[in-house]
Amino acid sequence: MRTRSLLLAGLAALAAAGSAQAHVVFVQPHAGAGGHWAGALRVSHGCDGSATTSVRVEIPAGILVARPQPKAGWTIAIERTPLPEPVAAEGGEFLTERVSAITWTGRLPDDQFDEFGLAAKLPATTGPLAFPVIQTCEQGEARWTGTTAADGTRPAHPAPILTLRAGASHH
Repeated sequence: MRTRSLLLAGLAALAAAGSAQAHVVFVQPHAGAGGHWAGALRVSHGCDGSATTSVRVEIPAGILVARPQPKAGWTIAIERTPLPEPVAAEGGEFLTERVSAITWTGRLPDDQFDEFGLAAKLPATTGPLAFPVIQTCEQGEARWTGTTAADGTRPAHPAPILTLRAGASHH
């Protein structure tokens, strides 16, 4: 009986952990403000039993330079937005546009998870940065775009948050 109770308790803990991970999140949710960063978004499931066919992440306005990591079997589209005026970049170059969104297109079965890598030059300010994600599936989509309300209420589909802390990070 004790073995059965322990087994049931373990299964309940796994189920709770699985449902807690049922969002699009950053694998490492903290980074150093002002630093060069490389990380990944984890997609833990499809849309109500349907396979994921694309993952589109919006890059916050404070990030001027962002790069996607290629994935075997997936294509990448990079959206760029013109800057109001040129901005000096490292190496003496001037940026006239910034990466505003990145989309990976492929196929991820509903019962599997995967990670989508990004690299960026982060802004120097500390605090949370939301990266809204639209997960398109063979049937439907999930919009991971919500932010926490002023009263602390969390949305049903929260945007992945990367919290920037003091001290540059060089990954």
